[in-house]
Amino acid sequence: MRVFARVFGLVLAVSGAAAAQDGSAVFQANCATCHAAAAQQARSPSIDTLRRQTPEAILNALLNGKMRIQAAALSDAERRAVAEFLGGRALAAAAAGSSVTACSATSPFRGPSGTGEWNGWGNGPSNTRFAKDGGLNAKDLPKLKLKWAFGFAGVTSARAQPALVGNRLFVASDTGDVHALDPKTGCAYWSVRAQATVRTALLVAPYSSASGNGWAVLFGDLRANAYALDASTGKVIWVRKVDDHPFAAITGSLTYYAGRVFVPVQGLNEEVQGGRPEYECCTFRGSVSALDVGTGALVWKTYTVAEKQPRGTNARGKRLWGPAGGGIWSAPTIDPRRGAVYVSTGNGYADPPQPMTDAVLALDLQSGKVRWVRQLLANDSWTLGCRATNTDNPNCPSALGPDYDFAASPALATVDGRDLLVLPQKSGMTYALDPDKQGTLVWQHRIGQGSGRGGQWGGAVDDRHAYFGVGDATTNAPGGMVAVRLATGERVWHAPPEKTLCGAPGRDCNAAQGAAVTAIPGAVLSGSYDGGLRAYAADDGSLLWQFDTNREFVTVNGVTANGGSMDGPGPSVAGGLLFVNSGYGGIAGRPGNVLLVFGVE
Repeated sequence: MRVFARVFGLVLAVSGAAAAQDGSAVFQANCATCHAAAAQQARSPSIDTLRRQTPEAILNALLNGKMRIQAAALSDAERRAVAEFLGGRALAAAAAGSSVTACSATSPFRGPSGTGEWNGWGNGPSNTRFAKDGGLNAKDLPKLKLKWAFGFAGVTSARAQPALVGNRLFVASDTGDVHALDPKTGCAYWSVRAQATVRTALLVAPYSSASGNGWAVLFGDLRANAYALDASTGKVIWVRKVDDHPFAAITGSLTYYAGRVFVPVQGLNEEVQGGRPEYECCTFRGSVSALDVGTGALVWKTYTVAEKQPRGTNARGKRLWGPAGGGIWSAPTIDPRRGAVYVSTGNGYADPPQPMTDAVLALDLQSGKVRWVRQLLANDSWTLGCRATNTDNPNCPSALGPDYDFAASPALATVDGRDLLVLPQKSGMTYALDPDKQGTLVWQHRIGQGSGRGGQWGGAVDDRHAYFGVGDATTNAPGGMVAVRLATGERVWHAPPEKTLCGAPGRDCNAAQGAAVTAIPGAVLSGSYDGGLRAYAADDGSLLWQFDTNREFVTVNGVTANGGSMDGPGPSVAGGLLFVNSGYGGIAGRPGNVLLVFGVE
């Protein structure tokens, strides 16, 4: 069956005009100020880090990714010249579907089977990340072997968590390419290119519209577009831009329930612009929107901070605004019994401080009305380039916060007949809240020192325990795993970080384990900045299995691919297979572009 290739956005193309531009001069004039200071800021990729990326990956970031706003004033030739200057070679052309091997036979999509699958971010709308029926348990781990690998072309990160639903494996890429693959072989039934980078997990849900009904693949991109594609054919059902702010982006995954899809929005790119005196800081407001799954129509939208108000002008005469921030980085969690949707929020960007930043919110499932708020860290306003105190720089918060976002979904778990909302924070704290008592704190447990850089992307819970990887990327002791009793928060075990597999520890070789973890019966899986995927015994934290992704892999689609840092998404376990992405090039992670598929030998 041929591959369906549809293109929404800009295709990476080669232009002879790039040769007429001086990439070094364009970079020095437009980019060097931030990236030359990266060693001090530790928030933007250094020039050395950028030089390790491919020119295709750099161009994709300038066209479709996180740098598209900063590069908007550059011509196409200038963007290509910068990409070739940093990448050290000429650009190669690519198109949607050109980097896959088409399946030779037709195999109709049969839809979800109801068991043994991994769908969306947390393996269900409760976001527990527990693959109870995934077909693998702790005894299987020593027998795992690499079955096949798939390379993502032209990128240096693999950040979209795959979904195995029915007889399809759905994957996506930083280029915006979305593929429907055969989970046994990696051949492609269809490929589509979105308008920008796709970092969200893939989610499959039923849809019904005037044009028909079936199963939709749902995801978002870095331009705040939400998509629904027909899972059988890749045909576009709808595309909806959920936020018009120029820095709005969707990196938190979408969640489906009862005919609606819930879409979180973050604004990182304003956060890293806010301290610049030429920028009118700050106007972004975090939000979650409920859309009709059949049409993409907006049902409701709820913001996490109040509407912007003028705050005067700075020394350059630029208008200043606030409040701002409160981005939502993670998938919403659904509570059908209480008719609620829960989200966790990030820090503020501009004064005045807001009550719904660094908090867990309960919203009415039908209307989006805020039912309750539990703020777990107040006054955390942070923007790049600001000092600890900023009495003479109104672009910056008067007192700079620690940047301790919530990047994880609240997991709705049940223990001893009681429901809890459980999640970690970048502060190194983990929490359990009572959804029946306005989010009252049930327990808290410190797992690390806390780190502004790097995320705490998600814990996992089974019937007894909650499991958390330790991020702490900028501390003197990153990494490790912790298990606590779900009912009490009492520590069960702590596994210290293993020796780094990428070499001597440093900025780009780090033991941090902030990536989302995944539980299976008897074990918990955790990826690390060092490129290692590790499995720990659920009872005592002993190391059961380890795989080093720091190498080049032979791929089923012929794309040159290697592993690197693992951060953000975690493993998906379904159908007796383990799927994991490796590669997280950027601020400090090491680049990579591979999907690895393991099964029992």
